[in-house]
Amino acid sequence: MAKVIREQLIQYLADGQFVSGQWLGEQLGVSRAAISKHVASLGEMGLDVYSVTGKGYKLAEPLSLLDENKIQQKLHTLKQENKVEVHNLIDSTNSYLLRRLPNQNKNLQVCLAEYQDAGRGRRGRQWISPFGSHIYMSMYWYLEQGMSAAMGLSVVAALAVSDAIKALYQIDVQLKWPNDIYYNGVKLAGILIDLEGQALEPCHCVIGIGLNINMPKKSAEQVDQPWTDLQTVVAMGNSGKVIEIDRNELATRLIEKLSIRLKQHHVQGLNSMVNEWAKQDFYLNKPVKLITGTREKLGICRGINNQGALLLETDGQISTIYGGEVSMRGVK
Repeated sequence: MAKVIREQLIQYLADGQFVSGQWLGEQLGVSRAAISKHVASLGEMGLDVYSVTGKGYKLAEPLSLLDENKIQQKLHTLKQENKVEVHNLIDSTNSYLLRRLPNQNKNLQVCLAEYQDAGRGRRGRQWISPFGSHIYMSMYWYLEQGMSAAMGLSVVAALAVSDAIKALYQIDVQLKWPNDIYYNGVKLAGILIDLEGQALEPCHCVIGIGLNINMPKKSAEQVDQPWTDLQTVVAMGNSGKVIEIDRNELATRLIEKLSIRLKQHHVQGLNSMVNEWAKQDFYLNKPVKLITGTREKLGICRGINNQGALLLETDGQISTIYGGEVSMRGVK
């Protein structure tokens, strides 16, 4: 019930105009005191709502919400037939698609959300997910080659994010193994791959993408690593001029580019993508340290192989590092 009220409350406030607490209570069938509590919960979701006596409640900035029909129509124009669902409030887009396995997802099906209250990053980290500010997207992919081919999917997804940003904004991003997209050396987007199945059989895969678009100040204070957002990056490329990011257009292009890359990977593997990765590899030929739990290993990043594994040079010898709970950092 609380979720339904919050969703309706967001719809009433989305245009950025004042709405009285009494009117909201009448529409939603709750008291003004209850409205006040629900408004407070919107603040916890990253929405900046303020109240003025005699006027009511107002969002600091109007919301341009994701529109399932618009995205579906744009995809049709691009000759992509993905099934798309848009949710206002969800625990996690990856978790949602995983719960629907094995028979309720179509291949290349997409889940988008305005807000995640249990968004996940790699290594069990929380993914900060303020409402209506970023892109939180997951795509289902049936991996016929089995789990052995899944290692390369973070490479596939990272290149797809790069493709979409390049197509829309003519901006070149950097890629960091195994799952990050950088701009000027700080994080712009991240990827989370979830797998379900047996080692030697075809498996189910959910590819999650979190892309920072316009980070609210309150949410920024919760992020524990250097970051940037696309609004800032695009402004930098346009002499500081603020250009509104159309999230529906961006979501459409992400879906299109990821679908194309996954089909390419299915037919050709990573062979055709390794050189593309190298051109954008942020740490290529730079000293790095790999962190696994409490262990650290120093070396020189020599790119990736055709399975998506990291090539690390140590004392003149190249070792192959596969994914898992591994993190890479630069060494000054």
